[in-house]
Amino acid sequence: MRLNAIVGDLVYTLEVPDTLIAEADDFFARLDRDMDHGWQMSREWVPRPTRLERCQIVADKLLTTLENEDDQLGRLMAGYILSRLPDVAAVEPDLEGEIQNTRFQFNAPQTDPAPAQQAATDRTPRPRTAGPGLDKFAAMAQAGQEVTQVFKVGKGYRFSVYDPASGRWLESPQFVDRNEAERLRQMAFKDRFESLQQGSAPADQPRPRSHLG
Repeated sequence: MRLNAIVGDLVYTLEVPDTLIAEADDFFARLDRDMDHGWQMSREWVPRPTRLERCQIVADKLLTTLENEDDQLGRLMAGYILSRLPDVAAVEPDLEGEIQNTRFQFNAPQTDPAPAQQAATDRTPRPRTAGPGLDKFAAMAQAGQEVTQVFKVGKGYRFSVYDPASGRWLESPQFVDRNEAERLRQMAFKDRFESLQQGSAPADQPRPRSHLG
């Protein structure tokens, strides 16, 4: 399962395996028990947080894990949100500390389950046709499919970008510094996100930046 976290101009794509969600059930239950007694949500004490408010509270914790680069705890927080909010696709934590202002975006309902099931078994993004640009969420979701997370290769780090024009995955150079790889991955994600919002046919897609080979 996947959750996109929107933090200002950055979008973090958190991949959460189904097995992790199942194994973390006790951890999620402990979070719920803690919140059963009420929670201070910014300046307001909420004696009995609703399911949505609980996810807003956990989203605030998720923001802290992203700032601290705590990948494991971040996936756990994302897993809680995915387990409690069916069809959630993205979360946008409030950066001013107003937990109640945290927003969630949800997948559009599927009218035919067969295409969705097929897409889940096919890792290669489907070809796009010319037309109007995608909305913010749809562009974010598509960009998340076409730009991988940074992964370790030997002693370095890479990421890959799908090129719709050629139907191939293009790998970045290998970086010694993970932070540099993450920075350039975010640039590639932003490029793809913006191009999807503008709308174009596969043949018209801009070629990846020069840092991709």
